Amino acid sequence: MRISFVGAGNVAWHLAQALENAGHHIVEIYSRDNRNARRLVNKLYDTHIAPDLDFSESVAELLILAVSDDALKDVISKLVLPENCTVIHTSGTKSLNELQHLIDIYSDIVVPTGVFYPLQTFSKEVEIQLTGVPICIESADATTERMLVQLAQCISNVVYLMTSEERRLMHLGAVFACNFTNHLLAISKRIVEAENLEFDLLKPLIRETLRKALLSPDPALVQTGPARRGDQQTLETQLDYLERYPAWKGIYEILSESIQRIR
Repeated sequence: MRISFVGAGNVAWHLAQALENAGHHIVEIYSRDNRNARRLVNKLYDTHIAPDLDFSESVAELLILAVSDDALKDVISKLVLPENCTVIHTSGTKSLNELQHLIDIYSDIVVPTGVFYPLQTFSKEVEIQLTGVPICIESADATTERMLVQLAQCISNVVYLMTSEERRLMHLGAVFACNFTNHLLAISKRIVEAENLEFDLLKPLIRETLRKALLSPDPALVQTGPARRGDQQTLETQLDYLERYPAWKGIYEILSESIQRIR
């Protein structure tokens, strides 16, 4: 299949290379930052940089919008599409109806749409195997759905049909499981290193925490720590220390209360 990308960020970086390795032709990459487009194009075999969002002469059969949710409307408002091209986005939160509505407003031709959402965290610097990454698929028509399922199966062994509402809730769960967890690790690093202690000493604890949570039928069952034990003296001592970090103290209080509520 001939595929073009709008966006050259983390998601496009991994998807474009995986799809090319699966035998698809990545035709064009467009990015507002030409340097990002060039960096990705240099990783691909026969791809060129699209100078703008006018794809009217493109041979692409599929256009993947791998842009931020906030940028989606602006991108689609400037997009000029070729005939017989399907447009999909990779968002975890934007609904299929929102995508279709924007396409209907700004396009003069009938355009099939869909969602191709890889449920994973991506960084350009970290190599990842997509074979075990869930790909969530949605489309309003059966033909596009079949095409997207086949495309997903080229790169992943875990493919789900998922409604916009289901995908939105999975994304919310992902924010707690991934983004918030990573942020708490970043706070932990800053707290211990502020006292000239080594964050590396916490890594065995972090690994075991994640291992137990993933093995348990419910992570709440393996919750430990002073909040779980109701160790009020320890909680008050740690809160006193966190007076110097008011924002982190607030997080500590909210999470401690939440831990005590979930049994």
